[in-house]
Amino acid sequence: MNFLFDLLLNLLKVKKGKGICIFFTVTLLNSLTITLKLNAFNPFDNTITGVDANNIPITIKLDDIVSIKFAVGPCQSCKILAYVTNRNDNTVSVIDTATNTVLGSPIPVGLSPIGVAITPNGSKVYVANAGSNTVSVIDTATNTVLGGPIPVGLNPIGIAITPDGTRAYVVNAGSNTLSVINTTTDTVIGSPIPAGVAPFEIAITPDGTRAYVTNFDSTVSVIDTTTNTSLGISIPVGSVPFDIAITPDGTRAYVANFAQGTVSVINTTTNTPLGSPIPIGGVPSGIAITPDGTRAYVVNGINTISVIDIATNTVLGSPIPVGVAPLDVAITPDGTRAYVTNAEGTVSVIDTTTNTVLGSPIPVGSFPFRIAIGTIC
Repeated sequence: MNFLFDLLLNLLKVKKGKGICIFFTVTLLNSLTITLKLNAFNPFDNTITGVDANNIPITIKLDDIVSIKFAVGPCQSCKILAYVTNRNDNTVSVIDTATNTVLGSPIPVGLSPIGVAITPNGSKVYVANAGSNTVSVIDTATNTVLGGPIPVGLNPIGIAITPDGTRAYVVNAGSNTLSVINTTTDTVIGSPIPAGVAPFEIAITPDGTRAYVTNFDSTVSVIDTTTNTSLGISIPVGSVPFDIAITPDGTRAYVANFAQGTVSVINTTTNTPLGSPIPIGGVPSGIAITPDGTRAYVVNGINTISVIDIATNTVLGSPIPVGVAPLDVAITPDGTRAYVTNAEGTVSVIDTTTNTVLGSPIPVGSFPFRIAIGTIC
């Protein structure tokens, strides 16, 4: 691999100070192909490091590379932004996570916005407006709303986007259904999909084949996203499940049970509960899993966040104090920080390495509810 050493060193010299980036696509011994933006070449341990499309750092050993292709071009300017729905203001606030400051003025959307999701390519944000039975679409290039709101079912609350970015699934709590939006045309496709009683939130598996929906009747429904039909499965969980998150490997789903103070774990292979619910305390309303799949961060609703070790399904350490009446949590693509919405009108930032709060809470709109974080280029 000596020729790679020389090539990489020369390319990095060209790159330095000229706003030029190196993009490489490698095929590994396990046949996996990865495209990254090159950050560094490490001759001492024969590795190259870069970031993927989600700005997540990756290190590759040169000995594991079967083939490699390079391209040199202008660096893309990307930001990691957090979008927060302000339920009482009918707006969305945007936080730049590099500076932990709010960008511009709040974006006006529909009535009582709750659910929010960002497309994988970072080009659009979809907002479920519970009070106007619509979904607003935000163009992240301008942070303005695109076109008119999309009509869906009654009282839309939860929203999730498929990993390929082609569809948005909207949970209609008042209709006991899901609406499916084509994200290219921003129109509803097909008929509403039946869910359980008063469905609230939704999570989609990493392979995009199934969606899991929490229902007020203490169950989780499973949707086949290839056919957009219910699989007729009602998985029993704790009382009043609010939020749900799926591990990056897709093997488990974690459910925050609001009225029980617990988190249920679902085996997604068998679609059955895995062990007993994990006691958390409080009224858990939001949950997010780190990109490496090692920990789940759970909003307690009693001004704290609990952390679950996914390997053992036990709570780690003491609860982390945040703002008043926290509601939701989202984690940055690199997994280093968790952002928590507090009903008092702020967002707290947690350092996930130390599990301590960073700085002062960030002021946003009135009654911030859900939050989504993505890479916007």
